[in-house]
Amino acid sequence: MQLTIRDHHLEQARQVASPFADARPAGALPELIVIHNISLPPGEFGGPYVEELFTGRLDPAAHPYFAEIHHLEVSAHLFLRRDGSLVQFVPFDFRAWHAGQSHWRGRERCNDFSIGIEVEGADDVPYTARQYDVLAELIVALRSAYPTIAEDALTGHCDIAPGRKTDPGPSFDWAFLNSCIARCGKEA
Repeated sequence: MQLTIRDHHLEQARQVASPFADARPAGALPELIVIHNISLPPGEFGGPYVEELFTGRLDPAAHPYFAEIHHLEVSAHLFLRRDGSLVQFVPFDFRAWHAGQSHWRGRERCNDFSIGIEVEGADDVPYTARQYDVLAELIVALRSAYPTIAEDALTGHCDIAPGRKTDPGPSFDWAFLNSCIARCGKEA
């Protein structure tokens, strides 16, 4: 699949606007890709709950865990489901609220200069081959659309918020992702 980014939107993603985003600081461009994981309820896949959380519509009565998180104002640029389908919540030229208090290579506030990708998963559950394939294609497309993202500017939420976050977790296979990226890069 050839992914296309036009006007800061991924054409192959279903577009669902999140209110939890704002303008990047003046002059800030995407320079970093941050990989996260999410499942709602924790450890369960599918369903509408991630989309509801990222759009401020999560019903706190739908699951006991939701009472703890329904008030959060969080989003990501993209959500990658287990089957490889994509939902875009925030245009890439805007700041999604995904990283929170964070730092990367001496810079604070990673939301200002990063693109956040939530992969449907859990720290201790293997991701699907389809997710790795689509994620690799997405990273290649983002690097092409935004040359300000260097090849080594790919990290996990755990790396920019150590001690506070653990995702994408030990089940995320970085070496396999990098091999998929290399393969996609040759095909592009």
